[in-house]
Amino acid sequence: MPTKININSKEQKLIIYIILIAATLAVFWQVNHYDFINIDDEVYVTENIHVQSGITLDGIRWAFSTTYAEFWHPLTWLSLMLDYQLYGLNAGGYHLTNLFLHILSTLLLFWLFNRMTGMVWRSAFVAALFALHPLHVESVAWIAERKDVLSAFFFMLTLCLYVYYTEKPDIKKYLLVLFCFVCGLMSKPIVVTLPIILILLDYWPLSRCHIGIESKKDNLLLWQLKEKTPFFVLSVVFSIITFYAQYPDKSGSVKDFPFPLSSRIANALVSFVTYLEKTFWPHDLIFFYPFSNQLPVWQVLGAALLIIVISIFVIAMIKRSPYLLVGWLWYAVALLPVIGIIHVGKGKHAMADRYTYLPLIGIGIMLAWGIPLLLKREDIRKKILLPAGIVVLAILAVLTWHQCSYWKNSIELFSHTLHITPDYTDGYYNRGIAYGKLGQYQLAIEDYNKTISLDVSYIQAYNNRGITYGELGQYQLAIEDFNKIIGLSPNHVKAYYNRGFTYAKLGQYKRAIEDYDKAIHLQPDYALAYYNRGLAYFLQGNNELGCRDAQKVCELGSCKLLEYANDRGLCH
Repeated sequence: MPTKININSKEQKLIIYIILIAATLAVFWQVNHYDFINIDDEVYVTENIHVQSGITLDGIRWAFSTTYAEFWHPLTWLSLMLDYQLYGLNAGGYHLTNLFLHILSTLLLFWLFNRMTGMVWRSAFVAALFALHPLHVESVAWIAERKDVLSAFFFMLTLCLYVYYTEKPDIKKYLLVLFCFVCGLMSKPIVVTLPIILILLDYWPLSRCHIGIESKKDNLLLWQLKEKTPFFVLSVVFSIITFYAQYPDKSGSVKDFPFPLSSRIANALVSFVTYLEKTFWPHDLIFFYPFSNQLPVWQVLGAALLIIVISIFVIAMIKRSPYLLVGWLWYAVALLPVIGIIHVGKGKHAMADRYTYLPLIGIGIMLAWGIPLLLKREDIRKKILLPAGIVVLAILAVLTWHQCSYWKNSIELFSHTLHITPDYTDGYYNRGIAYGKLGQYQLAIEDYNKTISLDVSYIQAYNNRGITYGELGQYQLAIEDFNKIIGLSPNHVKAYYNRGFTYAKLGQYKRAIEDYDKAIHLQPDYALAYYNRGLAYFLQGNNELGCRDAQKVCELGSCKLLEYANDRGLCH
């Protein structure tokens, strides 16, 4: 007879930790070789002078005072500054930091549920689903989503410390939990829903609402609210800060939402159910899901009906299976800030894979504790559920590995997105930029042409196409594009500058100077315009005006033109 191998609880948990790390690395290690993406990565790293200054006193001051990129998340900025000091502009280093944070969150999630429930394998399933689901690729593989993985790490750490606090409450533990929550909020305000998650965990699996509480507290609800009040206050404060960062204009008022409220509510209902669909069938996962103002009525009503039916079912099962309600509410509550009723961000998207990063844990809870209900016999559970769970996770890991490959670079990402959403205007535009950086100018022009055919008022596409024509020496076509921009936007500074630059290439210095004049009038500190106008004056033989512009450029931070003029004896 074969010898039965006995593995104690500690060894089981150690094996699970190792497997979680190894599986996550196997799926995501490829990001080490990936590039920056030309949406938001330039805002966060490649064109951000503050991040590229590294960790300095001025950098820390900027991180804590800025709402740049429409968020107040100083810890995210600091983490990127640290990465720059370590890796420079090597994108692989930033990707590995994201992956490292994702792995830490996975391990904390396993510890959390195992500590609360004592259920090793069910807790492992929840953690593995979080680690390996294709919907989470966007958060891990996109450098600009550092805020996602960093805030999730502090989210998990807060919950783990909260469990320690509940086991033997004292003020030091409580303050440590509160501190970690603040760190999460300073990474991304998405974690504002954490106080509600704490209350859910109090109900199940911590059972703080049932054991030993009635004898100490006259009013359970009042006690819960009192304990969680500092958390709710912080959530409100950070929500207000986020609104201010997202929507103010110079007058201090809030800009209009891009879609009517009725459309946003309809989209929220459909997106809520679509996320569920993609959880169980992760197909056609893309960077951009277009918002529709005309969703079919049957689709909206069907989504609402499904939400109501599931909600009624989990409420009806509350006494027998409280984890179903907790999981369902976790999913719903964590999705609430990003479901789209209050539109966040500047994109016209209906939903985003990254928004499921924390909510999906709720579905994992429902599956891990709910599916065993279908099999009453313990021996059958052991024979069926473990192999079935491994197969499901293996399939998800393969799908995630494949999904991750689309994030290799901008061209791969937008080509995949355009294959599924062929009318995605920004996709053609951004892929055009990527082609241009590689010197593939004809492909870039084709993408700019497609962008303009979809949106004839897409100013940046005209501007980039004009610049690309200039790179090819097709100066007249470039000028026509800049003329088009000026026709659409008469005060477009860069259009005047670029047209002036193109006229200078043609030797038409008078016209070039006129355009530089206009650009400087619209933007008095435009150093490049002064530089090129000064150069045009020198080429015209007008050294006096050229020297004046050279001096101005020097005052604005670059003395190259003045040095050029002095070397040639043009300025005295």
